[in-house]
Amino acid sequence: MKIIVPMAGRGSRLRPHSLTVPKPLIPVAGKPIVHRLVSDIAKVLGEPIEEVAFILGDPAFFGDDVVASLTALAEELGAKASIYRQDQPLGTGHAIMSAAPSLSGPAVIAYADTLIRAEFNLDKDADSVIWVKQVDQPEAFGVVKLNDANEIVELVEKPEEFVSDLAVIGIYYFKDVGALKTELQYVLDNNVINGGEYQINDGIKRMMADGKKFVTGQVDEWMDCGNKKVTVETNQRMLGFLEKDGENMISTSIKKENANIIEPCFIGENVVLKNTTIGPFVSIGADTVIEESTVKNSIIQSHTTIKNANLDNAMIGNHVKYNGNFETISIGDYSVLE
Repeated sequence: MKIIVPMAGRGSRLRPHSLTVPKPLIPVAGKPIVHRLVSDIAKVLGEPIEEVAFILGDPAFFGDDVVASLTALAEELGAKASIYRQDQPLGTGHAIMSAAPSLSGPAVIAYADTLIRAEFNLDKDADSVIWVKQVDQPEAFGVVKLNDANEIVELVEKPEEFVSDLAVIGIYYFKDVGALKTELQYVLDNNVINGGEYQINDGIKRMMADGKKFVTGQVDEWMDCGNKKVTVETNQRMLGFLEKDGENMISTSIKKENANIIEPCFIGENVVLKNTTIGPFVSIGADTVIEESTVKNSIIQSHTTIKNANLDNAMIGNHVKYNGNFETISIGDYSVLE
C-alpha cells in the first residue's frame, strides 16, 4: 500500500502561521498535522505501507528541513519516502500527476489539511473508496450522489439543490491508482479545466464513465485545519480524543511554580509555567515560558514567552514574545508584542 500526500499549497487561510511554516507541519495537539494524518491513516488501514509520496511546492518554502521531517515520518512507518515538486499551482489533478512515478498499485490519496478519527475495513471489491462525512450544510461542500446499490455515480461540487448530505473529505483509496493516473493524463493532455485548474474529480469522473466501481467510506470524525478558528477547535477535539485513548501528553521535564494544569492539555519538553493556570484544551510547544497568565482553548508553539496574558481561543506561533491582556489573538512566528 502507498500513501500519496499532496501538500504543495501555501495555506493562505491560516496566515500568519503559515507564512514561515508550511500548514501541514503546524502542530495540532503537539504533532504536525501531516504527521498525525499519515500515522492515523496507516493505523486504520492495518497493512504495511511501502511508500509515502509527498508532493511539495517551492523548495524555497518547502526546504530541506521539511524534506527531512517528512522522510523521518515515512521511515517511522517502515516505508520509503518519495519527494515530488508541483512547480505550478495548477490544481489537485496536476498535483497528483506531479508524483506520476509513484502512481501504481493500491494507494490512498490524502490531502494534508484535515484530520480524521475512524475505524474501517477497505472494500477490496471496489475500484475506489471515497471517504465522506455526513454534514448539516451539504451546499457548502463537494458531495457524492449514490445509486440504489449505494455506489457513487456522481460528484457534485456545492450543490444548489439537495443531492446528498455526504461530503467528500479529501481522502481516497484506489485499488490501482494507475487507473487514475491514466485518466488524469487525459485531463492534462486535453486541457480539461474546471475552476481554472486541473481537478482530481475530472479523472474520477472518467473512471466512473469507464465502469469503475466507487463506494463510500465513512469516518467517525472529520476535523479541518483550514484557518485559525477551526484549527483551534480541532486542537480541542483532538486533545479530548487523545485523553480518552489514555495518551500521556504532558512532558515530565516541565517546570512548575505555583501553576495549575487543567487537562486535557499537551505540554512539550522544558516548558516553564509560573503563577499560571493552563487549560483545558491547550497545546504548548517545547521551550516555551508562560508567566502570570491564564490560558485555555489555545495553541502556543515552541520557544515562545507569554506574560500577563488572559488567553482563550488564541493561536500563537514559534519564537514569539507576548506581554499583554488581549484574549482572542492570532500571532505568527517571530513576533514581539510587549
